Amino acid sequence: MKNFFDIDRWQEIWITITHNKSRSFLTAFGVFWGILMLVVMVGAGNALQTGIFSQIDGFATNSCYFTPEETSLPYRGFRKGRRWEIKNADIPIIRQRVKDIDQLSPLVYMWPNEENVVRGEYKGSYTLRGCYPENDNIDRSIMLKGRFINEIDIADKRKVCILGERVYEVLFPKGEDPIGSVIRANGIYFQVIGVSKSSSGIGIGGDPKETITIPFSTMQQAFNLGNAIHIVGVTAKPKVKVTQIEKEVGTVLKDLHQIHPDDPTAVWAINLEEQFNMFNYLGIGIAALIWIVGLGTLFAGAIGVSNIMLVTVRERTKEIGIRRALGATPNNIIGQILSESIVLTLLAGVLGVVLGVGILGAAGIVLSHGDQFFKDPQIHFSMAVGAVLILGVIGALAGFLPAQRAMMIKPIEAIREE
Repeated sequence: MKNFFDIDRWQEIWITITHNKSRSFLTAFGVFWGILMLVVMVGAGNALQTGIFSQIDGFATNSCYFTPEETSLPYRGFRKGRRWEIKNADIPIIRQRVKDIDQLSPLVYMWPNEENVVRGEYKGSYTLRGCYPENDNIDRSIMLKGRFINEIDIADKRKVCILGERVYEVLFPKGEDPIGSVIRANGIYFQVIGVSKSSSGIGIGGDPKETITIPFSTMQQAFNLGNAIHIVGVTAKPKVKVTQIEKEVGTVLKDLHQIHPDDPTAVWAINLEEQFNMFNYLGIGIAALIWIVGLGTLFAGAIGVSNIMLVTVRERTKEIGIRRALGATPNNIIGQILSESIVLTLLAGVLGVVLGVGILGAAGIVLSHGDQFFKDPQIHFSMAVGAVLILGVIGALAGFLPAQRAMMIKPIEAIREE
């Protein structure tokens, strides 16, 4: 410990490093560039992962959606190619038979035609969606103004609606309070009770920004949709795989509507748990690739440091021999060489970390002004500490071989060498 704080020792290390500035700079640049690229790539990878998950934030990761499609197999007198519909009466049966369902919400849609939504002189073409309050537990909405649909709206079949943020921007002057106002959608008048922003970038049935949400019961009655349901969304209970729910719900629907049990296309399902897992695996793969490339670059820089230290040891052969003759122990010689290697590596590496963090910070400021796919590029503090520790290990490894070479120098031969 005393040798570690020896001022003369650190002065000697500094003199050695600055003795040949060009060589020291070029040697350190390899490590500097390697750690800079590692920090920037890790930050970019984190930004990509944050951007991806911001698009699905608020959407239940254990959800699945079902919609009816044409049958592809004949069954019980029905020909293939038959079209069928999910009905209101199917919902309680699904709940009863599939015990592991947590949330369930049927959905109905009316897709936009030319300027189907009007408010005074303002008009536009937007999707109408009918849902239950439970849908907010599957695809959470951020209420910018007002409230979401509740059970009373469903029971009383109220003609109320929630505007997507884009719909609000088009139908209302900036800053005007829309709550209580009336709009006409597909010829029917509705009172605005809220303005919502989807917490995810996923649009089931249409872009959430350009969708008007109406109570499910109201929409079926107002637009004469009968008992037809276009989409059913469900979530699984905790610790239950969505794949299991997907199979069970599909089986129930096929049984209720006289569809062949092995028909692969009649019930179309999208398992969002699988999609989210794919995003997770993508993030893991990107992170692994970044670290492999980054560490490879760092070790290439370490090889350069090791080679230069070997050259330095050869140039200082006589000096080392004199030290040995004056009583320097092998540990003193090894410690000196290792210290020089570690200091050179750490200096270059810390500069690389600082510059890399600065670049990520500047990029974060630029990206914060928009809704880009890359968001908040940064590295965790633990990663920065880990990078410094890795640099110390790399510096020690880079100096180990030159230190061994220096220890093997015999004093008498070294003093004789010119």
